[in-house]
Amino acid sequence: MISLLQSSYKKIMLNLIKAAFFGLVEGITEWLPVSSTGHMILLNDFITLDVSKEFWEMFLVVIQFGAIMAVVLMYWNTIWPIKSKANHTGKKIYVVDRKTLSLWGKTIVACIPAAVIGLLLDDWLNEHLYNWLVVSIMLILVGIAFIVIENRNEKVNGGPENDNARMKTLDDIDYLTALKIGLFQLIAAIFPGTSRSGATIIGGLLVGVSRKAAAEFTFILAIPVMAGASLLKIVKYLAGGAGFTGSEIMTLIVGLVVAFVVSVFIISFLMSYIRKHDFKVFGWYRIILGAVVIFYFLVID
Repeated sequence: MISLLQSSYKKIMLNLIKAAFFGLVEGITEWLPVSSTGHMILLNDFITLDVSKEFWEMFLVVIQFGAIMAVVLMYWNTIWPIKSKANHTGKKIYVVDRKTLSLWGKTIVACIPAAVIGLLLDDWLNEHLYNWLVVSIMLILVGIAFIVIENRNEKVNGGPENDNARMKTLDDIDYLTALKIGLFQLIAAIFPGTSRSGATIIGGLLVGVSRKAAAEFTFILAIPVMAGASLLKIVKYLAGGAGFTGSEIMTLIVGLVVAFVVSVFIISFLMSYIRKHDFKVFGWYRIILGAVVIFYFLVID
């Protein structure tokens, strides 16, 4: 009996350590344009959580909610529409900020393409495209796209320290531009390994948005996209008759908390990084990683 309890305890602790590692990878790769889902799928081939297939598919998406909360915390003043100001008598009053409402309107418009595809094809995409081959190919293709686009931007708009893009701030992004960026996000919704942040940043750069504004719009766009995806996965998981054991709840919480903490640091790093650097380094990283994964599964595995 004691040995059985010890074995169960070790299994739970090992799963929690693995969940923390998944949270670490999620927090790093969700915001850097290198594909969080791609890294999580690949990581699962080497460090597998001892859970059911249904729980793993739900965990893969819901863990992103921890990363979302980092954006909510760091961009609260940007996304919360109720602002305080002093009236003519000096008394503090609260008003609805039209610019913030407009930002949310653009965000919703950008979400529509991916939301439609996600609702219609979620299960089919999981079954047919969530594998190492698709991830590897998309890692390489989007990596090449980053290098090509950044080389083009260097000639047209100037380098990172002299970003002459037409739309420099979130306020400069109009509804049509938001929809165009949303169409790029659609690619990421279909093909794992594309990187949601990578696709939307590339889309932003192509339509004339500065690196800083493209990154910030990507962060805010993640809130409804990933919150909706997390809710959909949990509903499907529970509707399928599955439930949560105590160890599964702990596993999910550990992954969420670690993803949240790491995301705070990574978002700060990225915004500091792009003031003086472009995204080409991430392009090269993607190409090298994709090639290594293909080599591993075709030659070594």
